[in-house]
Amino acid sequence: MTTIYSWNVNGIRAVERKELWKPFLEKEKPDIICLQEIKAKQDQIDIHLADYDSFWYPALKPGYSGTAIISKIPPKQVIDGFPEDIIKKHKLNADNYGNPNDEGRVLSAEFDKFWLVTVYTPNAKDDLSRIPLREKHWDPAFLDYCKQLEKTKPVIFCGDLNVAHTEDDLANPKPNRGKKGFTNEERSGFQAFIDAGFIDTFRIFTQGNGHYSWWSYFAKSRERNVGWRIDYFLTSKSLEPNIKTAKIHADVLGSDHCPVSIGIDL
Repeated sequence: MTTIYSWNVNGIRAVERKELWKPFLEKEKPDIICLQEIKAKQDQIDIHLADYDSFWYPALKPGYSGTAIISKIPPKQVIDGFPEDIIKKHKLNADNYGNPNDEGRVLSAEFDKFWLVTVYTPNAKDDLSRIPLREKHWDPAFLDYCKQLEKTKPVIFCGDLNVAHTEDDLANPKPNRGKKGFTNEERSGFQAFIDAGFIDTFRIFTQGNGHYSWWSYFAKSRERNVGWRIDYFLTSKSLEPNIKTAKIHADVLGSDHCPVSIGIDL
């Protein structure tokens, strides 16, 4: 069984300074690790990566965003960002916050039997000012890209999608309705993945609420498990029989997010 982990580390150097990176590797022993919000370039990082090949896609802006794929299994190829045809088709250009194509948000790796994509979806912002980017451009572009890859091989995509899909995916749905991460627009964007045939792997095995991957640093939210499930693994429908586990690793510390994982037979 191949184990694939996804973790928004909110700064990989911070996780290393806290001496939590090596214990994570030694305990979990992932075959492939997808990271979001690395906030560093590869030459700024000195972390324990024996037996892994690493591929980093940092943002142009220092100390911001960025993704990485770290793998014991050598990929056939790795692709940074969206292809130009997707960018043009969906008019995925700069907004008031900058150009999302310069923020290291999408990294794809082709393996023998599947594509793996890690994504750090733009945050809608407290005032919802990035909702137009999400609704009209980013979410449609990301779905279109995954469907494009799926024409050649099944797709696994994972990462911080910055949305709670249903009321079971956050501790306090009623007061958060219409706020960033739980707007109708963002939830519809996630539902479009499901409608297109992708499987929310965690929900194959676990139903109900209380299962979260992100907690605010305020008011001891993590200790009280007042969180949100905004980190996901979705796969092509054809891979569903191969998925053996899907877990949230809430005990792994180091970030305001915890890792999520799948185990898959391929």
